[in-house]
Amino acid sequence: MNIETYFKISYGLYIVTTQSGNKKGGYIANTLFQVTATPPQFAISCNVDNYTSELIKQSGVFAFSVLSEKANPTIIGNFGYKSGRDTDKFAGVNYFKGKSGIPIVTDSSVAWFECKVVHSYQVGTHIIFIGEVIDNGMIDEKMKSLTYNYYREVLKGYSPKNAPTYIEKAKVEAVLKESEQNAAVWQCQLCHYEYEEVKGDPISGIPPGTSFLELPDDWVCPICGAEKSMFEKE
Repeated sequence: MNIETYFKISYGLYIVTTQSGNKKGGYIANTLFQVTATPPQFAISCNVDNYTSELIKQSGVFAFSVLSEKANPTIIGNFGYKSGRDTDKFAGVNYFKGKSGIPIVTDSSVAWFECKVVHSYQVGTHIIFIGEVIDNGMIDEKMKSLTYNYYREVLKGYSPKNAPTYIEKAKVEAVLKESEQNAAVWQCQLCHYEYEEVKGDPISGIPPGTSFLELPDDWVCPICGAEKSMFEKE
């Protein structure tokens, strides 16, 4: 099985929140998507063991905030790696109460949605809640939304253990290490410039991980201008 294939599926990153009585809950989600347009409905996947999952079942409502690329890492760590049973995740976090009275986080977010649960399905370790939108709003329309790919490759983050996309960190690191070890180096026979596949060619706009054999036919050595035929694999 190729673990890297799982990382080719696109996800966003969100803070899902709810409240039942005086108990507030929230967690970081990447499995969230719109399932219908009329009426607008969203599906979220929440681990059955999550405190937030219990509260959503009790309250019948949830909200989610779309995180920005500039999100504070501490807010991701707070909502993603701690339990609401033991920690007040909302302490020191800016939020407001939605129409249903649940907290909606505004920190590090670009937009928010508030939903009422219309269906729920348990699928193995997780519960899928489908919620119909009852309200929404924009927080910062100029800010880019945070994707899981950006979180993983740029911020070097990992999915928490209860996430539906969780893969053991040791396995991910082993795959990355093997990939780096197997990445080839090609040397220009004129100027001795080395094209490292793991690094690509930032001078020519070739992204990291690009195989030498996949380079465009008109690509040339960024140092001396030699053609691809002048390169040999080390």
